[in-house]
Amino acid sequence: VQLVESGGGLVQAGGSLRLSCAASGSIFVTNAMGWYRQAPGKERDFVAAVSSDGSTFYTDSVKGRFTISRDNAKNTLYLQMNSLEPEDTAMYYCAVSQAIATIGLPDYWGQGTQVTVSS
Repeated sequence: VQLVESGGGLVQAGGSLRLSCAASGSIFVTNAMGWYRQAPGKERDFVAAVSSDGSTFYTDSVKGRFTISRDNAKNTLYLQMNSLEPEDTAMYYCAVSQAIATIGLPDYWGQGTQVTVSS
């Protein structure tokens, strides 16, 4: 399984970015997929996840600003990020688990894409 993130970059506060994660290998529609982020000097934290049936989950700090989605036909996961804040600055990682119940312990990780939000 390979996960390749893209779409990160530098944006001003209030701006938007759309992250993508292209998955290859044995990724099935039954897998749950999600996004994590890690700021310098901090632990990697959960951001959002989408289950095989399309149910979505978000950490409180991004609710109403971020939208996670998946295109099973393209094996691609997305994260639309609006109203970005400097506190959103981090390396963003794509993750895959067997099911939504285990998204807290992903089986696979991408290499990450950097998001920097300037004030």
